[in-house]
This record gives sequence, C-alpha cells and structure tokens, in this order.
Amino acid sequence: METIASGQISNHLVEHQPAQGVPERKKEKSARRLRQFAEVYLRIALGAAFLSALADRFGLWGPPGKPGVAWGDFAHFTQYAAMVNSFLPARVIPAVAWAATVAETTFALALILGIYKRVVTLGAAMLLLLFASAMTISFGIKAPLDYSVFGASAGAFLLFVIQGDQKDAE
Repeated sequence: METIASGQISNHLVEHQPAQGVPERKKEKSARRLRQFAEVYLRIALGAAFLSALADRFGLWGPPGKPGVAWGDFAHFTQYAAMVNSFLPARVIPAVAWAATVAETTFALALILGIYKRVVTLGAAMLLLLFASAMTISFGIKAPLDYSVFGASAGAFLLFVIQGDQKDAE
C-alpha cells in the first residue's frame, strides 16, 4: 500500500509506456514516402509524355497518316507548329519547332533522371503553359483542355513548388 500511496507504481507504469509521438512519426514517414512516390510518378509521367511527342515527330510511332500517329515526321510536326503558332511569322516557325524539340528533349531526360529538378520543373511548366496559351490563341480554349496541357503545366509547376518545400526543409 505504501508504494501506491508514494506514487512509485504510477511512475513505473509511465516509464514502460511507449513514447508518445510514435504514431505521429509513422504518419509523417508514411506521408513523406507517399509524397516521394507522387513526385517520382509525376516526373516520369511528364517525361514520358515529352518523349512520346518526340518519338512521334521523328517517326518512331509510325509514318504520317498511321492511326494514332499525330505527325510521323519532323516536316508534319513543323506544319503543326505553324498552326499552333498561327500568330507568329512563318519564317520563325522552323526555329520554334526546333526550340520546342530541344527543350522537350532536355526536360524529358532531366525529369526522368531526376536531375536539376528545380530548374527543369519550372522550365517544363513554362513550356507547357506557352504551348497551352498558343493552342488557345490559335484553336480556342477547348483544344488545350481536351489534351490536358494546362493540367500537365500545373503538374510540372506543382513539382517546382515541392522542390522548393523540400529545399526549405533541409
């Protein structure tokens, strides 16, 4: 009875209870893993989308006119670039087509490899926003919405924000 009255038993019970905060740490670890998975998933999805468009303009998905092929070669891609950028002078269209190709190649590889993430995600977001804006000007708002170009741009921008949050946390 004395030990109960003196508080020794209650102190003993407190010492053997699991440390508080363990469920919170598990939740934080789980949330961190989920965020890392989402980041990698989005990076690979965006990178793969860029690579698919690149493959199409160089005929890797098939020749022009084949079902499921948008361009089939660079000449048809350049014609499409002229339609998307109908507000630009015709003489700059080849340069625009090549600039888009170089940018998409760079972003695709860097996104998939996970390098220069902060710069690459912002660049990809801006390129996709420019593309969506050009589509809107030339074809109307429905085209970039139907092809989820604004959504892809927003996803790339979200990756940019996540990279900043992770940098701030370090």
